[in-house]
Amino acid sequence: MQRRNFVKSTVGLAGAAVSGESVANNWHAQPDSLAKNTFKLKYAPHFGMFENSAGKDLIDQLKFMADMGFTAMEDNGMMGRDPALQTKLGEEMARLGITMGVFVLDKGGNSQNTLAAGKPEYIEVFLNGCRKAVETAKRANTKLTTVVPGDFERNLPIGIQTGHVIDALRRGSDILAAGGVTMVLEPLSDSPNLFLRTSDQTYEICRAVNNPSCKILFDIYHMQKNEGHIIPHINWCWSEIGYFQIGDNPGRNEPTTGEINYKNVFKHVYQKQKAENKDFIFGMEHGKSQKGKEGEVALIKAYVESDSFTV
Repeated sequence: MQRRNFVKSTVGLAGAAVSGESVANNWHAQPDSLAKNTFKLKYAPHFGMFENSAGKDLIDQLKFMADMGFTAMEDNGMMGRDPALQTKLGEEMARLGITMGVFVLDKGGNSQNTLAAGKPEYIEVFLNGCRKAVETAKRANTKLTTVVPGDFERNLPIGIQTGHVIDALRRGSDILAAGGVTMVLEPLSDSPNLFLRTSDQTYEICRAVNNPSCKILFDIYHMQKNEGHIIPHINWCWSEIGYFQIGDNPGRNEPTTGEINYKNVFKHVYQKQKAENKDFIFGMEHGKSQKGKEGEVALIKAYVESDSFTV
């Protein structure tokens, strides 16, 4: 399919869904006037999120994201990609006006490398990951990497574990800061064994690390599960937040599919960041509630709806 027809047909499909028109057997016929969306915030899809519409080629997927109006993207696995591909993707994102968000800092592929243990060998793996992350960030044209400290070390008092994590993060932050990269610490809900669980705990650690290269990744899905009270927690942690991620709950799918009022959350963050001249990326780290192209259209429609707040 030629590029112009690819864009016309997929934009028509999304536009028909948003306007309420039937897309069955008719999406090729939608008019050119259905232009790409203009989002107020930087929502960042992942590779594979629009594979049914754009195909498997990563460059084509980036082009599709841009055609749909997305101005950011994130790729948790970027650090594991071939360096030449990292560079190619970084250059294409720059050409398309897409800001690259986070990738996950690789701690050697061993989930047992918990910083809470304070073991020198674990810390060295983490620091080597920081050094490699700087090089990945340069190639991929980003300044952000996700860090998860790992599990609790349950044979140690919690205060000692917290001290170990702070010490390691201080050393890692120095490496990343020198390369112009910021780590964003992500509290998670995946397992009760994880050391980092809540936004206030992460705030405390960031304040103790005391380095602008160590901030909070506020994943709204995880924080809804672990602590709720989303907007007040955003306000309390605001000075240390460096990045947001999205997912509705229950289900961890696109906004509008669960209990979180994302329109209100997005409006609140938009107003706060505008007042302080900040510009956050919102990583779309979630699944789709429907399969196939229809699910991709529904996802775009959900973001159009959730971004339709008035300011």
